[in-house]
Amino acid sequence: MRILLLANQPEHTTRLKMFQSTLEELGYDTFIPKFNTRNWIQISGLAKQFIKKEKPDVIHIFNVPDIIYHDLSKLKGTYYKKMIYDYRSPWGIELEMNLGAPGRVMAEYFEKKLAASADLITTVNGPLGEKVKTYTENEKQEVYEVPNYPKNSFLTGEDLAEDGAITFLGRVCEQEGIGNFLNLAKKYPDEKFRIVGDGPFSKWHLAKKPTNVEFLGWQPHEKVAGIVKKARICMIPRKENNLTPYSTDKSIWKLNEYLNLGKLVIASGITKEEDRKNLLIVKSSELENAVREYLDKKPEKLNSEDYRFWESNTRKIKEVYEKIQ
Repeated sequence: MRILLLANQPEHTTRLKMFQSTLEELGYDTFIPKFNTRNWIQISGLAKQFIKKEKPDVIHIFNVPDIIYHDLSKLKGTYYKKMIYDYRSPWGIELEMNLGAPGRVMAEYFEKKLAASADLITTVNGPLGEKVKTYTENEKQEVYEVPNYPKNSFLTGEDLAEDGAITFLGRVCEQEGIGNFLNLAKKYPDEKFRIVGDGPFSKWHLAKKPTNVEFLGWQPHEKVAGIVKKARICMIPRKENNLTPYSTDKSIWKLNEYLNLGKLVIASGITKEEDRKNLLIVKSSELENAVREYLDKKPEKLNSEDYRFWESNTRKIKEVYEKIQ
């Protein structure tokens, strides 16, 4: 079976590349086009050209922005056989936060169109699975949950000694809670805070960062595990918003990286699906007290059942692709 994996920027989409690795281990042939543009119209046209040339058996579309691939169903039957829609983020809600109700109406129109065109649907967690089911006609398409867990190999990073830093990993922006993180650093001037990541407006966000904040910028992924191992507490200090119900412990890559490394994690602006050892989820208004409570605590030792690895998804991915044949 020949499988085409599509996203806005396929070669930079972590979830897509994780699927690719598993599919190839299962013996499938995969294709990932590279688009040297960020223009949605151009990407849509280039993808159609690629499909007509390669004629894959299956197209697996990883969503956002859904408008790019909304009309690929017109090529079905002639240039490809089956479609899988991966609903990994609620694009309509994201646009509503920036553009208001009209943005949500427009985006969810295209989400529904892709869901209705798909033969099967994959998603990342329970809340997103329930949402995408409302887009299908009488729940005709089966929905398979494939969580965002890191590979087992992530644990093999450099083994560095803990240095007591309270650590933020990821994009430096308000949505990820950089403002809350910097406020915590001001509240605890005697503690060391560390930022691993960057963003287009990082200079603006960090222009007046406290002196107890260390900024490392983006780091190669193979170095991230070693840096996280040095942390005393790992933070996901997001503010609550309309995305909170759909951001869970099953969908946030860095959360599962933290937990698999046995770190204490304090998170806000997310929703709990499972009880996870060493994870404390609080309201963003309670972050200061949570940090105070955890400063002198040690993480609980992990047992085998406490780990969450991508490899645990192999059986589910195999089931999805056997079902669609």
